[in-house]
Amino acid sequence: MPTLTPIPKPTVIPALAITPEDAFSILLKAREFDVKVAETDPDSGSNPSDDVSIDALEFGPTDDTQRELFSAIRDLNDDELLDLLALIFVGRGDFTLKEWHAARQAAADIGRAKTPRYVTDIPLVSNYLEDGLSQFNLTLQDYLDLH
Repeated sequence: MPTLTPIPKPTVIPALAITPEDAFSILLKAREFDVKVAETDPDSGSNPSDDVSIDALEFGPTDDTQRELFSAIRDLNDDELLDLLALIFVGRGDFTLKEWHAARQAAADIGRAKTPRYVTDIPLVSNYLEDGLSQFNLTLQDYLDLH
């Protein structure tokens, strides 16, 4: 008598509080920030044409990329902020999509005030966010094709 193998139930995709538009906008800002390095010559007397705009790849106290990323994160409401962090956690492999509520709870433990710095301190955070969004069948390429 043949044995029946159970068919696994598909994972139910939770509803996101953060819009794909906001998530991908933050992802792209994070990607710009990811490629930057700490200032190497803060007192450089050269001009941009002399240093081939190398300073554009450095972040420091006057870096607009970091300021824009912090601002975009701070502009999220509490539920959107939890989703952003949970997406990063899922993308990083800390949680699965089935553990979405646990990922959001872990995000709540970080706290609103610490979130912008927490996000920017994660190496390759844009990759984790992209991987997390892909779990929701949202791709960066689809987003870019629409914009």
